[in-house]
Amino acid sequence: MPRPTDPLRDEHRELLPHVELLRTAAESLRSADLEGAAFEDAVHQIDEALAFLNGHLIPHATAEEAALYPIVARVMGAPLATRTMSRDHIEVGRLTEELSKLRERFGAGRTDAVTTSELRQALYGLYALVRLHFAKEEEIYLPLLDDHLDATAAAEMFESMEAAAAAAKAAAGT
Repeated sequence: MPRPTDPLRDEHRELLPHVELLRTAAESLRSADLEGAAFEDAVHQIDEALAFLNGHLIPHATAEEAALYPIVARVMGAPLATRTMSRDHIEVGRLTEELSKLRERFGAGRTDAVTTSELRQALYGLYALVRLHFAKEEEIYLPLLDDHLDATAAAEMFESMEAAAAAAKAAAGT
């Protein structure tokens, strides 16, 4: 039997392989020899991770803030119920900015151990944060919404989320 939140669960399933890019990119930086093809591969993976974060994940987070979390807070009867999840979004944004700056240093040929270590830390941090964030939504918020939303209310929420995500992508130029 379909659940009202199945579209969001489907979206999470579509995003998870891209979340794995964060871990894979971090692992590409474990090589002791980051020259030639290994360096180019690492740069490519970091660029893919940044494209995913800026083009998909951050707009997804913006959509949650605009359309999902207000409904969760209303259903829970607690206006601050989603504050910790919003804090996750802030941290994803901060780590994405940090990753972008580190990528610039790395791409400029600064493949020193410190930059490489900081890149790995940012990528692994993003990976863990996003995986945990999705799990919290799927295990706590979505079952709650399944119990309280009918199909019409869920469809309206998803339409609002899509509009917010599209606006965020347009604002970011992606």
